[in-house]
Amino acid sequence: MTAALKKLPIYPRLIYLIMLYTFTEGANEYKTSFTFREYPFKETSKNEIIFHEFEHACEQNPSCAQLVGVKHVSCARECVSPTCYKEIYRPDELEEGEIDVRLNSFKGCFIQQLSRR
Repeated sequence: MTAALKKLPIYPRLIYLIMLYTFTEGANEYKTSFTFREYPFKETSKNEIIFHEFEHACEQNPSCAQLVGVKHVSCARECVSPTCYKEIYRPDELEEGEIDVRLNSFKGCFIQQLSRR
């Protein structure tokens, strides 16, 4: 407890602690945890250029170009690498507004797959 909180009478302190508990527990309801295979990705200019060239080509693909938002992004990623997309995104599809924490793993998978060709 902070010094300022300790100086408060017991009743306001109790209300503060209940509110704090309620808000932090309520926030935990919206946290989503999922696991996915992680691939290392070196953020070199060469790797970024290669990935963005494939991504741009797929975004221009007629089947993806007509889509918007997360459907457009998902379509382009699946076009870039169906195998990596299936492994990283298919079990838990991207949602509108989601922060994509899997992108670097996807890029790593793609670069790894490309180097095997």
